[in-house]
Amino acid sequence: MSTRTDTDPPPMMDLTGRILIAMPGMEDPRFAQSVVFICAHSDEGAMGLMINKLADDLKLSDLLEQLDIEAAPGARQMPIHFGGPVESGRGFVLHEAGYQSSISTLEVDARFSMTATLDILEDMAAGEGPGRALIALGYAGWGPGQLEDEIGRNGWLICDASADLVFGTSNGAKWSAALAVLGVDPLVLSAEAGTA
Repeated sequence: MSTRTDTDPPPMMDLTGRILIAMPGMEDPRFAQSVVFICAHSDEGAMGLMINKLADDLKLSDLLEQLDIEAAPGARQMPIHFGGPVESGRGFVLHEAGYQSSISTLEVDARFSMTATLDILEDMAAGEGPGRALIALGYAGWGPGQLEDEIGRNGWLICDASADLVFGTSNGAKWSAALAVLGVDPLVLSAEAGTA
């Protein structure tokens, strides 16, 4: 029988396709009350997109204009999210599975995919592309073992992702809606939660 010590690396978990919910005691203010969809997680680290914070009144039409992509009449309007502090000038589109970029799409799982190439924006500007999508600038990234360590120190709760939570819930309601998936009332959360 072996026992873990504080110097042992945390056990590996795969959170790909799941949601992180920031605990009230989150030390980094950029992640306060954030909801992060994990696009990839391995022993090399993790990458996710914040799905409940907007990027300063930026809309898809603004982004298309900056990239010299002409929008078709009636092309949908959608806000741009602050995906995280890493590579904040780079765009990512989290979308329902089924759409495949002609260049490169990361299949997160059977329900979600992520594309970071311009062709998805061109398709969306033409009124095509994925039916349900969320556009983000920047991403949240963790090095090897960093996310596991933050979870072990009660920085995050984990819940299952659903298309309704990711695409169909208002940004202001996503944090409490994600907690509700776990049966947790935000009012009873403490910044000083204990570990079991």
